[in-house]
Amino acid sequence: MASSDPLAVFTRPPANETLVEREAREAREADAKRRSEAIDEDIRKEKARLKREEKNLVKVLLLGQSESGKSTTLKNFRMKYAQDEWNAELAGWKCVIQLNLLKSVITILDALKAENDGDPLDDGSGETEFLFDSIATADNSPVITSRGTFNGRRSSPPGANPFAPSARRVGSASNLYDHAQATPETTPVPPGLGENGTLLTGKHQLLKLRLAPLRRVELDLRKRLGAEEDLPDAALDGSGDLDYGPLGNITNGGDSSPLRRRATKEFSVRTVKDALEGPHNPPSPTDSKYDQQLSARPDKENEATEVIARCQEDIKTLWMDETVKLILKRRRIRLEESAGFFLEDIDRIASRDYKPSDNDVVRARLRTQGVQEYRIKFEHPMGLAGSIMNFGNEWCLYDVGGSRTGRNAWIPYFEGIHAIIFLAPLSCFDERLLEDSRVNRLEDSFLLWRTVCSSRLLLRASLILFMNKCDLLKRKLKLGVQVKNYLPSYGDRPNDAATVVKYLKDKFKDIAKGHPPSGRSAYYYATSVVDTKTTAITLVAVKDIILREHLKNADFV
Repeated sequence: MASSDPLAVFTRPPANETLVEREAREAREADAKRRSEAIDEDIRKEKARLKREEKNLVKVLLLGQSESGKSTTLKNFRMKYAQDEWNAELAGWKCVIQLNLLKSVITILDALKAENDGDPLDDGSGETEFLFDSIATADNSPVITSRGTFNGRRSSPPGANPFAPSARRVGSASNLYDHAQATPETTPVPPGLGENGTLLTGKHQLLKLRLAPLRRVELDLRKRLGAEEDLPDAALDGSGDLDYGPLGNITNGGDSSPLRRRATKEFSVRTVKDALEGPHNPPSPTDSKYDQQLSARPDKENEATEVIARCQEDIKTLWMDETVKLILKRRRIRLEESAGFFLEDIDRIASRDYKPSDNDVVRARLRTQGVQEYRIKFEHPMGLAGSIMNFGNEWCLYDVGGSRTGRNAWIPYFEGIHAIIFLAPLSCFDERLLEDSRVNRLEDSFLLWRTVCSSRLLLRASLILFMNKCDLLKRKLKLGVQVKNYLPSYGDRPNDAATVVKYLKDKFKDIAKGHPPSGRSAYYYATSVVDTKTTAITLVAVKDIILREHLKNADFV
């Protein structure tokens, strides 16, 4: 009767097998079986080890809108608890910081060109009105029911550009700089006004020409980091699909017409690690010019440093110019409040021997695509957590993108997460989202916080709220910006940072209390994560909170 095993033909002994051949075959089969069983045992042990590690691994997810401070918070964690890895990366951040500096300079130059060309202000003309009444707290009182106004004014009338054509983009950046330095100043203009009745004068024309090589340097630095330029989303001008996953569409009250503003392009990289380690497309060892290309890489880096150093005084003159400050104010460009602002440190950063400091790296802006994952091992666990099954010895921190179009990618990371560190920038009460200029940024943070608090995937996760950018909030209030103009419910409360923080903290608390589970604790901190010393103290408290909460959930405390 034929065997029912389809593999029997492969295991059947050969015909006419002798006794010696049979013994040899059986010995080989026994040895193969032992090796197979040993491999299976190794796999089983590895699975058990990974399961134990996973059980003791603390998973922390950083959430918040774009530019809320998530990456900066992660940097603070790594700087405090992963110092060896942090120190090894410091030198690699030099190109990023230089690129941040050049981005600010080019933003100013573009603003001067727009002013001279008579381009309208980003928000157009007339009065723009906002109505935010979609967020209710536990007592049904609205968090934001504000009508804030931005009055747009047209800049100076269009006219011929008094700026002479910049040096052609040929040759090296150094050659461009030399050409600009040799260019004589044009015909003098009357004091106070430029050639076409604008605020710009021949001085600004010359500065633009002398700083033209920085555009080439910026391109070189981007290539070295492997940066990709993000194209503006369709939602930037209100067109296209505005369904952004769990939040959906937020309209401007009864007026559905969007508020247009000029989209700004920002570079991004795949991962921070790849960007810091070297060029996106390194030379191939099989290339006949490999040695030549390899030796040229440090020359490119040195050339960028050299050009920036030679432009140092011109950059400083541009930034300190009163006319430039007036134009930036007219166009509501707040470079001081943007991430990666280094113009105040130009003397140090533009020097030829510049080396990034910890604070420089924390302040640097490097946008990443997708989710960044970092593991931190604590060498000396302390307290109860360190004595029970090594719980909390290793943390995994996830930094996810905050743009509205990328928030659907958050959901897979909710399951099994131990803690959420949610960052809500308070200084943006008078700002709007880049992705949808109809939505106030503070309103967006409240909506996100409500979504996090109500998610059933996060019922066992500790909630920690960083009310961030308090330093920028203080600066803005000192300049005279009135909170009540944007949040009428704020009323006649004092227009100082402490009162504003307390008011908004209470609103965040009301939202958390209004969603299950009612007994879950949430912790609130007023922060400025660019302040590394203060943030380090906060992180110690946060670490202890996360460990204690989850030991409690595991019935250890």
